[in-house]
Amino acid sequence: MTTFTIGGDLTVNRLGFGAMRLTGKGVWGPPADPDECIRVLQRAVALGVNLIDTADSYGPYVSERLIRKALHPYPEGLVIATKAGLLRTGPDEWPVLGYPAYLRQQCEMSLRRLRVDTIDLFQLHRIDDKFPAEDQIGELVKLQQEGKIRHIGLSEVNVDQLEAATKTAAIVSVQNMYNLSMRGSEPLLDKVTDEGIAFIPWFPLAAGPLAAADGPLQRIAADHDATPSQLALAWLLKRSPVMLPIPGTSKVAHLEENVAAADIELSDDEFETLSKAGSASG
Repeated sequence: MTTFTIGGDLTVNRLGFGAMRLTGKGVWGPPADPDECIRVLQRAVALGVNLIDTADSYGPYVSERLIRKALHPYPEGLVIATKAGLLRTGPDEWPVLGYPAYLRQQCEMSLRRLRVDTIDLFQLHRIDDKFPAEDQIGELVKLQQEGKIRHIGLSEVNVDQLEAATKTAAIVSVQNMYNLSMRGSEPLLDKVTDEGIAFIPWFPLAAGPLAAADGPLQRIAADHDATPSQLALAWLLKRSPVMLPIPGTSKVAHLEENVAAADIELSDDEFETLSKAGSASG
């Protein structure tokens, strides 16, 4: 299955694009080559990518502005997902803030930066334990009722938090760290697979020793005339039909390599070999 329908009405190609790297060092400030980043976004859409994931905190604000500059007016069918719930106080600094009025402010500002009337997928970047979770998610529901948000997602949650959140809102996606060797979110992935909720793995390419010259990724990649990174993405796509990897880059060549991973078909034996190797290295 090459596509997935988020929330029952947003059909996307399963390999998307993560726009965090369209920023400066430490995800802070503008990128070193803004023109190349514009080309990356435009090339992604030309290659059929129609899910772009960003956040107000990327830059902050830099990523959303670049997306608008590169792609507005947006082509039909393009889904732009953004997030709120983190402050930025400097490079690589990400304090959590889920105060409901702050989430509302950030949604309003994302609408302006992206120049849209409705955000297709608005995700709570983190649940802030300083405020009741139902108040944070409830504010997103209010924004949804006002037509400013189409669908609501969560990031970095566990099964219990997801189940609690569904008592307040219809949750259509979760976004957790997950890759071949870092699979702590496996119980959540199994749950959302059963329920048809999108799973958007961030940090999808981490492979560590798996990608060594004599490692299993490299050996199997050679059989497919592919790179270890492409194989890691192919493994994710085979792992679950709700999996929507969003590899990010600021270079067109790397983008094209990532997108080509969608065409790699792993055999069941190859998938199991990689799964066992990943478990052993995690």
